[in-house]
Amino acid sequence: MTAPQNPTAADQLRGAGLRVTAARVALLDTVRVGDHLGVEAIASGVRERVGHISLQAVYEALNALTTAGLVRRIEPAGSPARYEGRVGDNHHHLVCRACGVVADVDCAVGEAPCLTASDDHGFSIDEAEVIFWGLCPACSTARTASST
Repeated sequence: MTAPQNPTAADQLRGAGLRVTAARVALLDTVRVGDHLGVEAIASGVRERVGHISLQAVYEALNALTTAGLVRRIEPAGSPARYEGRVGDNHHHLVCRACGVVADVDCAVGEAPCLTASDDHGFSIDEAEVIFWGLCPACSTARTASST
């Protein structure tokens, strides 16, 4: 008996009804191995894999992949959009106020939505997006060191 294999980026693109191109495969792979990357970092990663790609093409591909549910777009206040490959689960984010690093944090409840609105105004809520703000360990240590 063989172990089930993880689907390739090309398989996932096909499964989402998207055309498989070298640029889209490279983009999906770049987002998945990256850590909450911005568009410029994604474009750079794609260029390392396939050569030239315009920033407009990266934006268009990211929009298609986000709409298809293959990548997730997050927009912490005051920051440009970032993209991640962790999709389909119920997780939130930690953001450092000083350096902007983003980290995943699992939902305390474990199922969507993990928060109950005090008044749902008749909405059928299926997701809650939470961003925790603070200082990452490196920035916290640096701030403590500079104040002594």
